Amino acid sequence: MATDRKIALITGANKGIGFETARRLGALGAVVLAGARDKGRGEAAVERLRAEGADAHFVHLDVTDPDLIERAARRVDARHGRLDILVNNAGVNVEWPANPPSRVGAGQLRATFETNVHGVAAVTNAVLPLLRRSAAGRIVNVSSEMGLPAWLDGSAMPAITAYSVSKAALNMLTLLYANELRDTAIKVNACSPGFVATDINDGVGERTAEEGAAIEVRLALLDADGPTGCFVTDAGVLPW
Repeated sequence: MATDRKIALITGANKGIGFETARRLGALGAVVLAGARDKGRGEAAVERLRAEGADAHFVHLDVTDPDLIERAARRVDARHGRLDILVNNAGVNVEWPANPPSRVGAGQLRATFETNVHGVAAVTNAVLPLLRRSAAGRIVNVSSEMGLPAWLDGSAMPAITAYSVSKAALNMLTLLYANELRDTAIKVNACSPGFVATDINDGVGERTAEEGAAIEVRLALLDADGPTGCFVTDAGVLPW
């Protein structure tokens, strides 16, 4: 059991921004618990991380599966006794490139919320007792400016409705968790990695996954005087 190193659980860690977050935290000495719903891809990702020297371990974790979430929490408890960092990175977008609200289906909304909102709450609640045992627990929720009403207000940009609404809900959830935990050592923030080229947008983003991961890592390793209950980008804290 690691006692002097950060224990970090990252959801959706087998590829993209999640993998780069795991890679960077591993390089900084954290014990990396790489969550992935696909066993083969998750195990392959962990092999790559270990080849680079990281203390990485695969965790079978589908954020929409209550049984897998509970099993993952029990495994972290049994092997490590606590959790220092939770990065809620797993996310979906079922309507790329754009879908105005008049054309979005209820099924698209449900599927998006199931992962982007319900999954975050389910995983967070399952491991929160472990985060409370940390001297400096950190929760990082990967969001988007598209969930900020001010960012979309009056914009001519085509709407990605289900995704934007799910990220707005995630932002509110972040603030509610931060308020609940404000008197503890746990800090809870949402962040935007920017417009990163990943599978979620068919690889048309402007930034690399490595660049996008930087803000997640920064919030995962916040000092005691760092912010909580904030929406953070590389440029700093943005108003909700």
